[in-house]
Amino acid sequence: MASFPELRMRRLRRTEGLRGLVRETAVGAGDFIYPLFVRHGKRVREEISTMPGCYHLSPDEAVREAEECLKLGIPGVLLFGLPDHKDGMGTEAYDAKGAVQEAVRLIKKHAPEAIAITDVCLCEYTDHGHCGVIVDGAVDNDRSLELIARTALSHAEAGADMVAPSDMMDGRVAAIRRALDGHGLARTPVMSYAAKYASAFFGPFRVAADSAPQFGDRRGYQMDPGNAREALREMALDVAEGADVLMVKPALAYLDILARARRRFDLPLAAYNVSGEYSMVKAAARAGWIDERRAVLETLTAIKRAGADIILTYHAKDAAKWLKE
Repeated sequence: MASFPELRMRRLRRTEGLRGLVRETAVGAGDFIYPLFVRHGKRVREEISTMPGCYHLSPDEAVREAEECLKLGIPGVLLFGLPDHKDGMGTEAYDAKGAVQEAVRLIKKHAPEAIAITDVCLCEYTDHGHCGVIVDGAVDNDRSLELIARTALSHAEAGADMVAPSDMMDGRVAAIRRALDGHGLARTPVMSYAAKYASAFFGPFRVAADSAPQFGDRRGYQMDPGNAREALREMALDVAEGADVLMVKPALAYLDILARARRRFDLPLAAYNVSGEYSMVKAAARAGWIDERRAVLETLTAIKRAGADIILTYHAKDAAKWLKE
């Protein structure tokens, strides 16, 4: 191999045209999914205090967002729900008249080309804020599976294109797959939050979704940040249970996990650029400390470079607009 001065690496960096010609990783709007927070009502659009530029939306406003996403080249949205009523069993999570179910029906009616993915969990719907049923002061894994499967089924029956369980209960993918298949919905894919870590970067989301635990924390079921090999075991189990897409969450602090997963699994991989990652960039940009556009596009490129096929990000609309300029 030649060396300096015969070899000069800067030759191909000299102009934007040359840089683009040899660029190894290109991110585009078609890689993004835009997360939305839906609640009951009409014409509701309330900015979320911890996530500037993101909103609590009524189902009709969620349709507007899905339509805008399509115009920008973003293929779909991920829906989180905020209920009118919370209880110990999270009953509105699997209520056919829930906010998510209604939003799905409206999106598939008015913007049928938009991919409607639904987050499947109980934490937003329970009065204790945990992702499953509480028995003797702890989350009972096996008793939670039925309700998680019922939630996924209600979303699919409403017309969801894909369901995405985020609860981190053992066996949830298999339980959902059985429920879907048993009700004639074998074509509905499952995107599993397979490697979801107990992360400090979820903080702004918990305000947005009103889902903070009322006691304890989620470290008993979400993954320990120090573990990498365990993440691959989680993913392998979800593949065996019938997952169609695997997700790593959060993205930036776990790019090594994403890269390992890319080397090992042939399934499509998703990475969630979470609320804390989003809000940090927003706060720094508002303070004038960083260039928001450059920081966002660099971040999204890094996520794709590490191996993501799908990037779930609150930056989706802004990034899509910047990429068109």
